[in-house]
Formats: sequence, C-alpha cells, structure tokens
Amino acid sequence: MQNSIHINCDLGEGSDFDEQLMPLVSACNIACGGHAGNLETMHRTVRLAMEHKVEIGAHPSYPDRKNFGRNHLEMSHKDLRLSIEGQVLSLKQIAESEGAIMDHVKLHGALYNDAARDENIAKIIVECLQEFGDNFKLYVPLNSKISEFAMGKFDLVFEAFADRNYRQDYTLVPRGENHAVLSEKEKVFNHVFSMYKEGEIITVNGEKLPCNADTFCVHSDTKSSLEILNFLHKKFAEKGIRIKNA
Repeated sequence: MQNSIHINCDLGEGSDFDEQLMPLVSACNIACGGHAGNLETMHRTVRLAMEHKVEIGAHPSYPDRKNFGRNHLEMSHKDLRLSIEGQVLSLKQIAESEGAIMDHVKLHGALYNDAARDENIAKIIVECLQEFGDNFKLYVPLNSKISEFAMGKFDLVFEAFADRNYRQDYTLVPRGENHAVLSEKEKVFNHVFSMYKEGEIITVNGEKLPCNADTFCVHSDTKSSLEILNFLHKKFAEKGIRIKNA
C-alpha cells in the first residue's frame, strides 16, 4: 500500500492558476473576503474543489485587502471577532449552499503568525471559532500558542510550509528578508521530504528542528507554484508516495 502525503494550498485569492492547481492538492483554503475573495470567487472555488474532491477550508485574515493580509493590524477584540466570524460564516454558508461541507479553518498571513505567538490573539480566535461548534478541523502551526489553546477543543491539523524557510524558533523567515520564500522546485521537494520522511525542519541557518506535521502548504502566489506541485507529484511518486486525494 502506498504511503501518502497531505498537501494544502491557499486558493480563491486571485491567482490565474486555480483551475490547474486544484487537481494537484489534497485541501484548499479559500479566501473569504478579508485579504482577498468575494462571494463570486468563493462559490467558484468551492465548486472547483468539489469537482476534484478536494477538502474545503475557510481562510480568514485581518480585513486588509490593501496589504493582502500580510501586515499586523491593530483591532479591538470585538472587531477582530466580528471580522473572523463574518468571514468563516460566509464560506461555511456558501459551501453548504453548493452541497459541500467546510472541512477546516486555516488563518492567513499576519493573523496566522500573530496567533502562533500572541496568547491574546490565539485565545480570541479559538473562542470565536468555538461559536461554530467543533465539526471542522483547525490548521495550526507547530509549536504555537494557538495549538495550545485549541488542544482538546478542535481536531488539530499541524501544518508546515513547503515553500517557506524557518528560523530556529519555528517562526517563518519574514517575507521581506532574503531566502524567506523557496521557489525552486528541487529545493521545495528537498525541504518537504526532510520534514515528511525525516521529521526534521532544516532552518535557514542549517539547524534541525523536530517536525511532526500533518499537512504541508504550497502557496498559490509562490513563483512557479504550478511547476512546484507537478514536480512534487513526480518526485513523491518515484518514492512510492502519493499526494492524498489528488
């Protein structure tokens, strides 16, 4: 029996390649109006995911389309809760209207990073999502505050990034720095294979961190994302490993 690996991708964000990327992944995280996306793109992306039997997730963010949700945004606790609730509810209702279910929630950009290290934001997010019940999974970063708060409240899916370099404290190298993003297909494969098979993240400084990830993310806006995913299929297949559900 073949081994399998779970690959997720952020979609519905305005990429020109969503139709080509969707068949290559296990799960998609659909932008739901915060950093990108609208009702039309959510419907379209949900239908595309259903066509290819890909797991559907909500991808809420700080409400900051100007900066694509990649900058920290100062918000009151109430406003942050209302924003996340509205985004997740939109995707959940759209999925149900199309005859699908919302499988998971994964935060986007700066909100994802903030919830990983800020106890207050992590707690707000978890409490907010609990309003929807526990019938969906929550994608969380390794060694994060949100994973601590959400433990026992949700089915957690621990995530690592295929196309991003890590620092020694499990945080991602900021996008404004050199070597933050991995865009060469061979480097991405080696990075993922080390995490998946060896259980080790090789940091940007060459140090090794334990890694027990359940899913690996390839960003749709990473340069050559389509080439990267096709290459991952080829290289993992050569090793008897399939990309789950794809």
